[in-house]
Amino acid sequence: MRAAALYSAAGSLLLTTLAAAPAGHALDAGRAVPGVPGAAEARGTAVAAARARARGIDFGACSRADIPATARTVRCGTVSVPLDYARPDGAQIKLTVSRAEATGKDPRDSKRRVPRQGALVYNPGGPGASSMIFPLIGAVPQWKQAAAAYDLVGYAPRGVGRSAPLSCEDPRRLTTAPSAAPVHPSQAYKQQRIARAKAYARGCARRSGSGLRHYTSLNNARDLDVLRAALGENRLTFVGASYGTYFGALYATMFPSHVRRMVLDAPVNPDPQNIWYRSNLDQSAAFEERWTDFKDWVARHDDAYGLGRTAGTVQRGYDTARERLARKAADRKVGPGQLQATFLSAGYYDDSWPSRAAALSAYLKGDPKPLVQLATAGAEDPGARAAAENSDAVYTAVECNDAPWPTDWKTWDRDNTRLARVAPFETWDNAWLNLPCAYWPAPRQKPLDVRTGPGELPPVLILAAERDAAAPYTGALEMNRRLAGSVLVTERDAGTHGIAGGANACVNDRFWAYLLDGRVPGRHASCAPHQEPRPAAPAGKGTK
Repeated sequence: MRAAALYSAAGSLLLTTLAAAPAGHALDAGRAVPGVPGAAEARGTAVAAARARARGIDFGACSRADIPATARTVRCGTVSVPLDYARPDGAQIKLTVSRAEATGKDPRDSKRRVPRQGALVYNPGGPGASSMIFPLIGAVPQWKQAAAAYDLVGYAPRGVGRSAPLSCEDPRRLTTAPSAAPVHPSQAYKQQRIARAKAYARGCARRSGSGLRHYTSLNNARDLDVLRAALGENRLTFVGASYGTYFGALYATMFPSHVRRMVLDAPVNPDPQNIWYRSNLDQSAAFEERWTDFKDWVARHDDAYGLGRTAGTVQRGYDTARERLARKAADRKVGPGQLQATFLSAGYYDDSWPSRAAALSAYLKGDPKPLVQLATAGAEDPGARAAAENSDAVYTAVECNDAPWPTDWKTWDRDNTRLARVAPFETWDNAWLNLPCAYWPAPRQKPLDVRTGPGELPPVLILAAERDAAAPYTGALEMNRRLAGSVLVTERDAGTHGIAGGANACVNDRFWAYLLDGRVPGRHASCAPHQEPRPAAPAGKGTK
């Protein structure tokens, strides 16, 4: 699952914390890999990469649609890739790219020059997220050493932003009205959601046409190789987070000789059997555990929030809020669905815990304003709504195209009903998000068996939080097992989704040692959890 919280939080987290083969072999499109479409796609990738290397990227001033800030050091351009790699001379699409060139200046010693290490490409995940703002991170103090050594490169993957954007419905029709989020949906409600999923899938086909089938993770990996070539790099340095770890792993499997360094942060489980139906069920189960972590934290800070001294009492307060909002929406805008979406972010990032707890406390005491403010942020902005619709469309297209999904509603109903008995917080909302894949009009692919052998790939650094809900920890273990020579760094007893450049100094030491010097710890390394967030100012005791 890629919820809206992930897409929006990835950008804010970034700003607050944070490959042809070797020269002379530009037509090497990577090795033949079982499960990857045939020789035509391999030849097409080679052709596209050779063209991109010859043309390069003409960087110039950035559009404010690409970089919503004044940043003279960041320049933008485009790179052309085939819509269908089996037909490299056919339709082309342009991916937008942003870059801040390496400064070459040591931030600790202005007189010392830092050797350039090439381009560092970042992807924040999704599917459906853009990293166009990534080069701005070079201004963040802890990133200045990386900004001295690397060109910081962001881009909008195919379908995202201005990169041949996908759409499945008119953003102007997106409802801002309060919506339901039943924990135990009735048969009538299920039929409504089935109808909505079918309509959404039809809308994707109608608005995107025959090209819809080409928005896949395999093509995202191929696009990455064309981008590498366009940047003039023989080997790729790549940092991918969340879904970015999946097509990063595809890239490593398809183009191992094109990898220089690779960081996979908050990895998804690359097992073909998990892509993507089982992955979403696993995720819903993990969100229940992280939701309990949040409730335990709130209970420990009852003096601040007055929501009770046990997780069960906090849950009853949340249930009370949901029931009240079902009867009467807050400010005629926030119903149970908006409450659910607002608190889903607590499963991604614990730095959101204080604001969510304070909003729930205030609402139960009669003040809905903090909750309304959190739940409606950006809802009235046409640009934000269009971006959200585009992100949802890309997410749906890529996941539905990538793999087979159950097409019988009875399977979905059985699996999610069983799971909701033990993991009610997110199970059904996750099911509704992905249900269009049951009725998808485009052909499904067979997922690639991600796997590399000893010596095929430089050491890959894998970073994972042990209690990550959006990317359950079993995925990190599986990724570590499948990429020979990879190194796993675990933040124990923590659940932030994406930990590179974040709050944990131990994790960051290993991240920077690898990125700047190529040094890795042993095959496994552990870090103690970062400090939990502090509660907001006391809101008084008791609830109404």
